[in-house]
Parts: sequence; C-alpha cells; structure tokens
Amino acid sequence: MIKKASILALVICLFLSILSPSLVQAQGGLTILDSSAQAEFPSRLSFNLAAQSDVNITDIRLGYTVDRASFAQVTSEVYIEFEPATTVNVEWTWDMRKIGGLPPGSGVDYWWTVEDADGSKVETAPVRVQFDDLRYPWHSLTDDKVTMYWYEGDESFIQELMAATQQALARLAEDTGAELEKPVKLYIYANFQDLKGAMIYPQEWTGGVAFTRYGTIAIGIAPVNLYWGKRAIAHELAHLVIHQTTLNPYSDLPTWLDEGLAMHTEGVLGLEYTTYLNKAIAEDSLISVRSLSSPFSAYAGEARLAYAQSYSVVEFLISKYGQTQMLELLNTFKQGNTYDDALDKVYGFDMDGLDTLWQDYVTMSAQSIEGKGMHPALIETLAILATGLLLPLGPATENWAWRRDW
Repeated sequence: MIKKASILALVICLFLSILSPSLVQAQGGLTILDSSAQAEFPSRLSFNLAAQSDVNITDIRLGYTVDRASFAQVTSEVYIEFEPATTVNVEWTWDMRKIGGLPPGSGVDYWWTVEDADGSKVETAPVRVQFDDLRYPWHSLTDDKVTMYWYEGDESFIQELMAATQQALARLAEDTGAELEKPVKLYIYANFQDLKGAMIYPQEWTGGVAFTRYGTIAIGIAPVNLYWGKRAIAHELAHLVIHQTTLNPYSDLPTWLDEGLAMHTEGVLGLEYTTYLNKAIAEDSLISVRSLSSPFSAYAGEARLAYAQSYSVVEFLISKYGQTQMLELLNTFKQGNTYDDALDKVYGFDMDGLDTLWQDYVTMSAQSIEGKGMHPALIETLAILATGLLLPLGPATENWAWRRDW
C-alpha cells in the first residue's frame, strides 16, 4: 500500500511539474518563483512572473514568438517596467486591439529574462500558450492535412463539409498542380454572430475570415446553409494553398490570379456573377487585366464584375494552356518576379497581351453561346434550384468577406 502511495505521489508531482513551470535559479540566488500566461480570447493574453534574489532585481524582459508562416524568425521583446526589489511580481498584457487579433488556435511561445544588481541572469525555457476560443464545446474531425472544429450540427453535417473540402482541394490540384504543404485548421462557427464574437473589429457583413499565414479559416456556417458553406470553404482553402505555394518576401500575386483561382475552385461561376460578366461583354465595358491586378472596388456591382472577370481569366489560362503552365506561373511568382515578367516567362505575353487574348476569347465564347441557347451557368443554377439546394439570392448568400493576413 505504501509503495502504491509513493508511486501515486510521484505521478502527481510529475503532473504538477508539467502544469506549472519549475523554479529556475542562477548563481547568486536569483530565482524564478512562478511564470504563467492566461488567454482571454479574443481580446488579450496576460503574462505573469514572480522572482526573487539576494539583491535587487533590476531588469525583466518578456520574449515571445507567434507560430505562423514567415520569411524569418521574428521575436518580440517587451521591457517590463517595475520598481527594483529583491522580490518582484510583474504582469504584462498583450492587448489584441492593437494588432487586430489572432485567429483561434494560435500558438504563442514565451519566455522571461531576469537580471539582478549583481549581474546574475536567468532565462526561462520557452513555454507555449494556446490562444483558443473556449466559449464553445468544440469537436474535431481530421482528414489528411485538414482539421475541422465545430460545435453545432451532427456528424453528417461535418462529414459533408469535409467531403466538399477534399473535393475542392482535389479540384485545385487538378487545375493548378498546387497542393497543401502544411496542415490547416477550419473553425466552423454556428452562425455569423458567433463568428463576429471571435473577432476584434468585425464588419456587420463578415461571414468568414482566412488567416493565410496561420493556416486557419474561421467561418460561420449553419447546418441549413451548407451550399453556401461549401463554396465559401473552397474559396478560402484555395487562398491558403496558393499562399503556401507562392509565399515569398518580394511580391504578392496579382489580385485577379489570387481571387480567380479561389473562385475557380468553388466550381461553375454563379449566375449572380455571370450576369455582370455578360453585360460587360455586351457593352464592351470589361475591366482590363492590368487594372484587376490591384485590390477590387468596394462598390458591390464593380466588385462582382471584378470577381467574375478574374474567374474567367483563370478559366482561360487553365483551359487554353493547362495545369503544367499554371503551376509554373505560381512557382515563377514565388521567385519574386513582377506580374509582367512572370507571364512573359511562362506564356510569352505580358498582362496587356493576356488582356487582348482573353477579351477575344470571352467575346467569341459569348457569341457562340448566344447562338446555341442557354448559358451553362444558368442551366446549373436552375437545376440546383429545382433540388432546393440553393438559397435565394440576397443578404444570406452575399454575407461573405475574407481577410488575408500576409
């Protein structure tokens, strides 16, 4: 019995040593008594330290790094203000309002460096704190490199979303050759209101957020809104995959390519977009490819046309030149080439040349379709409506925005 009790006591001691940092002592009596961090998602992270020494402690610094994709290891250091004393208790709070917040599930590694008047110095080992949204009882499902977290809806709901996600990844790989290089996490909130509670400065119309450097998507999908949710996930996953494929410290992708690939991964272009595209073709008012390289307009009509054209430009490149050259284009952008240089190296024309070829292509296609009858996107939309899978167009289906954190 005594032996069992001793073993139990040892296990408890080991367990406690994992939960709370052990004491760290340097020469001269400088000792770390306690170190901890508390996350209050999404607003703040608080760090606490207690230390003592035989002489006054004169310098305390907090170092931390955030687990995200970057071009170099970025370490932040905070100089803690305090009154020198032999025993000190200090706290520093990271106010997320100053940076716009971190996505759920973010990992932050932190450590302390403490020095006293005799020059004795202690640096604690790095400890990771998870910045999790603990407001909801999350469940998880993992398939290959994708993990989904959800708290509302049954198993069939998340299985259907996961199946659509894998299909979208397969479609993107088939079109571009680009595949996930690192795992990604998707947080499925039950509605837009719950999602906005996970954000620092949400817009009223926000339906989802993509944190590309963190490999995380947070999105509001109700079980009754699966059709929209599948397309929105496909769109944002494409951004994450393309970001992983082309990440470099020199330049970003032209907006038409980034958004066009995301729209293309959703599937056939929706009727709400083809309407704007066909009208612009008929009125000879298409936006130039060079103009589409910049951020899109904030006006709804112009933005829909920009997205529709981006889809069409990407569809032209993939159907005309194939997957191999699209992947070569992405890899060329990864090397930091300019927009014109990248296109010229892969296809032999710059953005103005692409604009001419593409406008001729869509104009001839539109004339051909007019001669044959109904547009294929309209046929698909009517078929979906007939099966009751598509929600009526309006605020519910337009309630979508994304943010890409580079």
